[in-house]
Amino acid sequence: MSAIPLIVEKHRHALHDGFHRWPTLGRTPPALGDFRWPPELILATWVQADTGRPPSNGLEHRIGGSGGGFDLLDFRFADASRRIPESEPIDTSIPLNRRPYDRAIEIPVPWYGAGMSYGSISEQIMLARAKAARKWRTFTCTGEGGYPDSVAEYREHVITQIATGMFGVREETILRAPIVEFKYAQGAKPGLGGHLLGDKATMAVARMRESVPWVSLFSPFPFHSVYSVEDHKKHVDWIKAMHPTALVSVKVSTPTDV
Repeated sequence: MSAIPLIVEKHRHALHDGFHRWPTLGRTPPALGDFRWPPELILATWVQADTGRPPSNGLEHRIGGSGGGFDLLDFRFADASRRIPESEPIDTSIPLNRRPYDRAIEIPVPWYGAGMSYGSISEQIMLARAKAARKWRTFTCTGEGGYPDSVAEYREHVITQIATGMFGVREETILRAPIVEFKYAQGAKPGLGGHLLGDKATMAVARMRESVPWVSLFSPFPFHSVYSVEDHKKHVDWIKAMHPTALVSVKVSTPTDV
């Protein structure tokens, strides 16, 4: 008998209220997972995290069951004869600053974790991302929802973000960060601002964001204080006055026709 139904049944009562229902798709997925992350994909992810390899027992480990979005992507890999042998040394490191007068930061892998804000994800997920960033010697980003104190242990690997809503922006958290990111546009929704549903604005989240609990929060699309390069320089100078050694980066997004 497949282990999947047994695991689903084991977790059904504990997790049923915590996972999304998708009534528009005509049915409710099992308690363990949803259409984007069905049970097999979740189990396969656990296997890969534990072993470092794709599962050998036939579990679906590549796509979910949503029928759209990233589930439509496919990857074409080079023929085995063209792959670089594992024994051959390669350098994947990249410098994040080439200016001689600012702090030199280099990461050994060509990526870091994008901003995911407190409220959109839990404090536990923020900690997990920070621990992973330290393990990889790269960075994660707080997103626009503030910087929980529990994450400060990993400060050398945490970028803090300042967005249009200014949620949770404090001098003490800016001073923690080796990199400060201005979010001038929403990456997931180009041309729109951020939106945190009221159900996610818990007491702790509202305290961090200095807002009213259980009330939806919106970040405007533009910074109403930035309409020119000169205005942007004022933002950079503001951060540099507080934290002279911090690098300042900018997050922007564009439509596909730009």
